[in-house]
Amino acid sequence: MSLQDLVIITGMSGSGKGTVLRVFEDQGFFCVDNLPVPLITRFIEEVNISTRAALVIDVRAKDNLPQLTQILKDLRESELNLSVLFLEAGDEILLRRFSESRRPHPLKNGSSIREALAIERRKLSGLKEISDLTIDTSDYTVHQIRSLVARKFCRQSQSSSLDVMLMSFGFKYGIPLEADIILDVRFLPNPYFDPKLREFSGRDLKIKAFLRKFSETKEFIKKAGDFLQYLMQNFQQEGKSQVTIAVGCTGGRHRSVFIAEEFAKILKKKERKIQVLHRDEQIQHG
Repeated sequence: MSLQDLVIITGMSGSGKGTVLRVFEDQGFFCVDNLPVPLITRFIEEVNISTRAALVIDVRAKDNLPQLTQILKDLRESELNLSVLFLEAGDEILLRRFSESRRPHPLKNGSSIREALAIERRKLSGLKEISDLTIDTSDYTVHQIRSLVARKFCRQSQSSSLDVMLMSFGFKYGIPLEADIILDVRFLPNPYFDPKLREFSGRDLKIKAFLRKFSETKEFIKKAGDFLQYLMQNFQQEGKSQVTIAVGCTGGRHRSVFIAEEFAKILKKKERKIQVLHRDEQIQHG
């Protein structure tokens, strides 16, 4: 199996385990939340040898928690590469998070949340002692937690990778719902109004030459390209794994196609996978 092939995520309720699990999921780990403790050994035996897995197991395991501690000790003596991550936060922070989310504590059962947290700390003390890393999330935002975990646990080549989809489209056919960022280039001169250019697309030399003649085209590519570079760098640092940038013009055949291709050149880096899709390029425009 590969590096960090099994990560056990545990810790206090409200400390951010769900957020951390999504980080591993974005990095290609097979993820399971609240796997029953008796099934851990069978799970390890059944998963594909090339699979990297992350499991959230916490106080919801109830009476099986002592069994979990022993299983983890046994796994450390095997060939399996095991990491145990314990998430922590101060009581006041956890109380505030439960209040904001209005979710019940799994151990509340009529007692106060503060009492439930005290019981939970006692039950998890053994797991905390054998953890490889404890992270106190009290002073972290969700984005900071994601970034920290990606840096510490995920492969460098993967934690810094970003899949970028550049999509051209025509506003007259609808805005793509999957887009994270939408750029409107309908302000640029439109080759459609020149009968000699109408049949070509933004990938043809004649359309490229036409659009490059205008200063606003050059200025937009420079300013928007710098802006997108800035966003992509920060998305990668946060641990984001994919982003869709949609570029729209009226019909999706000329201006948006040309601009999307230009952005692909600007954003291309070895740690990024760039894909370009021209959604409406082949539609017959009347």
